[in-house]
Amino acid sequence: MNRNHVFDSHGPDVRVRGTAQQLFEKYLQHGRDSTGAGDRVAAEAYFQHAEHYFRIMNAMAQAAQQSQQERAERTSRQPSGRTQMNSAEDNDENRMDAENAQQPHGEAEPQPEFSEN
Repeated sequence: MNRNHVFDSHGPDVRVRGTAQQLFEKYLQHGRDSTGAGDRVAAEAYFQHAEHYFRIMNAMAQAAQQSQQERAERTSRQPSGRTQMNSAEDNDENRMDAENAQQPHGEAEPQPEFSEN
């Protein structure tokens, strides 16, 4: 779920559709209107619905903050200025260098000279 997730809510006597933020504001306004009209029971029902969407907004904010912290931790573990792809390429180059060191190159290494005395 993200901030822009659209909910289809069935309130006490109204059907509302929107994001958690929009539904929170709509139910809060309906609760204020009911309070002004003297209907405390309807106002309480609207305020309970508003609280539900307020909790959803908080849960989404906490999840977003946690994922942001996890991303920051992942990037801080990598060497600065280097990406994961560069590290993989370096590993391939190191492996190839090790293989090439084991294989003779086109040039012959100097051999000890034997004299026939």
